[in-house]
Amino acid sequence: MSVRRSTLVLYCAAIALAMAIDAGAQTPSSRWQSVAAADGSAPEARHEAAFSRVGEWLILAGGRGEKATNLFDPAYGRWRTGAAPPIELHHFQGVEVDGTLWAIGAFTGGYPDEKPLPNALIYDPESDQWREGPSVPADRRRGSAGTATADGFIYIAGGATDGHSGGHVAWLDRLDINSGEWTRLSDAPRARDHGALIAHNDKLYLLGGRLSLAPDNPFGAVVPEVDVYDIASDTWTTLSQPLPNPRAGIAAAILGDAIYVIGGESGATEDAYREVDRLDTNTGTWSAAPGLLRGRHGTGAAVLNNSIWVASGSGARGGGPELTDMERLALD
Repeated sequence: MSVRRSTLVLYCAAIALAMAIDAGAQTPSSRWQSVAAADGSAPEARHEAAFSRVGEWLILAGGRGEKATNLFDPAYGRWRTGAAPPIELHHFQGVEVDGTLWAIGAFTGGYPDEKPLPNALIYDPESDQWREGPSVPADRRRGSAGTATADGFIYIAGGATDGHSGGHVAWLDRLDINSGEWTRLSDAPRARDHGALIAHNDKLYLLGGRLSLAPDNPFGAVVPEVDVYDIASDTWTTLSQPLPNPRAGIAAAILGDAIYVIGGESGATEDAYREVDRLDTNTGTWSAAPGLLRGRHGTGAAVLNNSIWVASGSGARGGGPELTDMERLALD
């Protein structure tokens, strides 16, 4: 099924999405709203996965264990099951490149000594096929890294070389998507894994995360500081205001000039976080945004139709319960 649809179909998508939202929902900007598929379909339960917008799809990929790829079709308000990755794939922040989903800076294997993937994996929703992408330099491989795209490049920040057992790094690398050339950039001010990277206005924002160290301190060593990279000057600064609710395993999204840090986990609570913190990138100040209906960590956030969407993840610290539901925050 092609993702290139007509204006009429896009109009129908808006109607389908409106029908999918719970009838008891308040005004769109007041709270998160549960979104149910029009045909009752649902994604496969998973956590430590990526949830990303790719073209007109919302794609849920990877996660602990071997999981099929699930695609939500906003034009019809339903989930579709796609091909599974060729290997177990988890702990990555999916990015879109020319209508495909890229998984890079990811782990494979079981806890706590997960292994970094040696190359990118690329999913094409048009053909429903995964293929191998560029290899990562052997001495820069890691998983649980933040990834973002800007101006034809993929940036990979932070991560860990030895799964949850350590090997935390502050590295920043850049992949030229067209040439396949890698460039080592200036290290971030501090190492972190289980964080997120957001690109906006020629800057990269590295937020959330921790220093995972199983079994002694797998959740507690969270990193509250927000480090900001200036692409033009290859320099880092740190915001004066840290993340109000320090946590790892977050989802993050940019909408307008605001970055939303969504959900997560830490050693402070057994439950996954419902909190959503909003960073004004113009002022560097934080405010509280509406909280999730269900706390979750280990998933991503996608932006579509002036809304932020999240799906799946884990409802408590660690590996479960794995969720299948989806929520949406619509903004004026």
